[in-house]
Amino acid sequence: MDTFDAGAGGILRQPKAVWATAGASVVAFMGIGLVDPILPSIAKGLDASAGQVSLLFTSYFLITALAMLVTGFVSSRIGGRKTLLLGLAFVVVFAGLAGTSDTVGQLVGYRAGWGLGNALFVSTALAVIVGAAAGGSAAAILLYESALGLGMACGPLLGALLGDASWRYPFFGTAFLMAIGFLCISVFLKEQPKPARKTSLLDPIRALGHGGLASAAVSAFFYNYTFFTVLAFTPFVLNMTPYKSGAVFFAWGVLLAVFSVLVAPRMQKRFGSLKVLGGSLVLLAADVLVLGYGNHTAAIVCTILSGAFIGVNNTVYTELALGVSDAPRPVASAGYNFVRWFAAAAAPYFAPKIEEWTDVHIPFVVAAVTAVLGAVVVGVRRRALTHEAEALEPKHATEDSVAVFAD
Repeated sequence: MDTFDAGAGGILRQPKAVWATAGASVVAFMGIGLVDPILPSIAKGLDASAGQVSLLFTSYFLITALAMLVTGFVSSRIGGRKTLLLGLAFVVVFAGLAGTSDTVGQLVGYRAGWGLGNALFVSTALAVIVGAAAGGSAAAILLYESALGLGMACGPLLGALLGDASWRYPFFGTAFLMAIGFLCISVFLKEQPKPARKTSLLDPIRALGHGGLASAAVSAFFYNYTFFTVLAFTPFVLNMTPYKSGAVFFAWGVLLAVFSVLVAPRMQKRFGSLKVLGGSLVLLAADVLVLGYGNHTAAIVCTILSGAFIGVNNTVYTELALGVSDAPRPVASAGYNFVRWFAAAAAPYFAPKIEEWTDVHIPFVVAAVTAVLGAVVVGVRRRALTHEAEALEPKHATEDSVAVFAD
């Protein structure tokens, strides 16, 4: 099934509830890369080191990983609408508080609360959009994927535009936009039926007992370390103004969106999911090596180019995570995310530490090694992944995009 079979008309003719949720989803995904262009400005403004400021990602994704065990438990009990509003409320409060921070410790703590809100919102948004959409799930899924790509691309751009005046403004801007999203969902979205079966806190852990899902999660763990080394550490290496850094990561986000939604499904159809994933991981490893050892221009080009490989990887990993086991998709997605987001928390912490212990090149060597390890896991565990991966339609890569999350 082609990602665009839904047709433009089906995407555009949606109820206000769908547009309200999709709009809030754009802002939610913007929050991931929002701080990228302003990391050096935050470090200067709060008299903090690169390692301390990188903890903004660590606290955010550590809480996100742990929240994966909670989101299904919450939404299956209070319903999708209330879960969305709860998540948005957390983001509004903690993003606003982040802008008032006087120390990097406060900012890291507020960013953790933001991560909890974002996890609650994003893990529920797609199910709500599909449930409220007109014209079938295909159009709703494509709309959600488009929101994801737009958010990932525009987050760094918004961070640059507002952050050029003050590093505090992007946080206030996010709080303001999410408050609008909260009001729109309150007005336009009606409560949907609760799931027939309530999800327990341990269901995602039990799902990881499946060898295929565990293999996909472990491989994605290594890959995510590479991904977030690029996202969280590269801004310090580029050492550019917020505008220039925002432009670089905007181009990165555009490639990520295009390759995730348009290119990856076609490559999977032609070559097979595992070949595409293995090849893309190896190419990503080569890319980050050049990023680490090349000159400034090469670093810029390789940062942007990494968005293409990341977009492909995100799509294929999501497909594997959601189709390789017989667990319900929300449960499989939660278990998979629980594992892989720990790497997203680890990379921003360890990359600056490794630079302190060695030099600026070695964090990228480590990132290249972890990308190759992800490919090795796919190759070694091919038997556990091949049958299910090759049998799946590309649509599975979008039917629960919480597994992408950045992706």
